Amino acid sequence: MSFGVKFFAGRNSMHLATKIASHYGTPLGDVSFTQFSDGEFQTSFEETVRGQDVFIIQSTTPPSDNLFELLLMVDAAKRASARKIIAVMPYYGFARQDRKDKPRVAIGAKLVANMLMAAGVNRIITMDLHADQIQGFFEFPVDHLFGSSLFLDQIKTFDLSNVVMAAPDVGGAKRANSYAKKLDVGLALGHKHRKKANEVAEMTIIGDVIGKDVVIVDDMCDTAGTLTTAADHFMSKGAKSVTAFCTHAVLSGPAIDRINNSQITELVVTDTIPLNIESSKIRVISCASLFSDVIKRLVNNESISSHFKSLNSNPNN
Repeated sequence: MSFGVKFFAGRNSMHLATKIASHYGTPLGDVSFTQFSDGEFQTSFEETVRGQDVFIIQSTTPPSDNLFELLLMVDAAKRASARKIIAVMPYYGFARQDRKDKPRVAIGAKLVANMLMAAGVNRIITMDLHADQIQGFFEFPVDHLFGSSLFLDQIKTFDLSNVVMAAPDVGGAKRANSYAKKLDVGLALGHKHRKKANEVAEMTIIGDVIGKDVVIVDDMCDTAGTLTTAADHFMSKGAKSVTAFCTHAVLSGPAIDRINNSQITELVVTDTIPLNIESSKIRVISCASLFSDVIKRLVNNESISSHFKSLNSNPNN
């Protein structure tokens, strides 16, 4: 039996969802949002989803309304008798809260997973989780895509004989090391010390960057404090240039000003999050075709392992 496929989008990801649906070859489904004067809102599918495989596209960036909007859409699809509900979450919010790093704190990433499962999601498709172990918070398949699928081709246009891959902090060392091994280039690390969230107190550079084109890779850029501090430190240690690749352009608070005033040559990001403020130093590449191709393969029960071979020669997907 052949099942139909329908795409719907939350308001926060309409820009990306339109591209994904277009690459797939189908229009976005009709969904309406009713806003009440007190801030409450309601979602409604304006076409049947009975017996359909429903893909709901929404990045759960702040405010938390974006997450709750996704949950409401999932609940509406479940109550409308959708066959399967797949949440396409290009950016998985609250992912930085993946463990108890001090007493009496919540594990926000697990709480989000619990809510998605309770709402009725059957599968998750996401990209560059802040912590890989978040996949284990779910009791159903999670397709975890990687920005490296898009970034490697961009980096290969550089003069690799002079490139050093770098991580702005120790937490990104594994990612940067994977790039370095794949491209057969050097590796450098920034070791940061924080006194409080979103504020870097000091940083130490590990590795030789003198005369090198440093390429920083990270999963997200929030306030850009770590990124710009690392870039400036790399330049002070003799680097020739610093280019950064970050999957999720959160870019909150002073991020744009910091980037514009930093020694970063260019910051390349994807469109998992809409970029509301333009900068001559920021370039956006779309991940729509990547998500569309993965969705096609899932619908046709085909392997998606080719999308996990960019940095890992022995994928388990």
